[in-house]
Amino acid sequence: MFPKPFKKLHPNILEKLESLEITTPTPVQSSSIPVIKSGSNLFCTAPKESGKTTTLILTTLQKLKCEAVGDAPRAIVLVENKEKALELYDQFLAYTKYNSLRVYVAYEKMHIDLQKSEILEGLDILISTPKNMNKLFLLNGVNTAELKIFSIDDAEFLSQQSDYAALLSITQSIKKCQYVLYSEKLAPKLKRFENYFMEYSKIISI
Repeated sequence: MFPKPFKKLHPNILEKLESLEITTPTPVQSSSIPVIKSGSNLFCTAPKESGKTTTLILTTLQKLKCEAVGDAPRAIVLVENKEKALELYDQFLAYTKYNSLRVYVAYEKMHIDLQKSEILEGLDILISTPKNMNKLFLLNGVNTAELKIFSIDDAEFLSQQSDYAALLSITQSIKKCQYVLYSEKLAPKLKRFENYFMEYSKIISI
């Protein structure tokens, strides 16, 4: 029997957790999963290896009810670079193997027109870097009408001005969605997002 907050997750997710022998949530998962499920914007800070990325994956799957719908992305995840994007893509695939969710990864080295056409073919979860995502947004390559959740993994890299500016540009084009930012510490520069797109956000620190 799964303890809270795992207990209330989609049966498809529970099945996967069982096969991975993950039965007990980490402190960061216990604190953050209910808040993310409630729909609040959230700054989630915790040390390395505390389960933040798994939290990101579980809550994204939960939000999308583990099934493909339509063509436009319903979840966007930003990461620092191509390596992180591909790593996260593989981690997502481990969880989406037996459901219909479509995960797509886009990064700088890929031709932007190829990315646009592949994205238009339909996907549910889009993983990319801020600069690449901003380029796609400027070329109208991403339809955000169905977007439900926007997560940023290991957000420390946003201290770089170019990534910071790209993120602000992206979020200006999004009408309404939930934002969740994961980092080890809540640096003042990250907290400043409250004034832009992280309104009424909650903070969880482990």
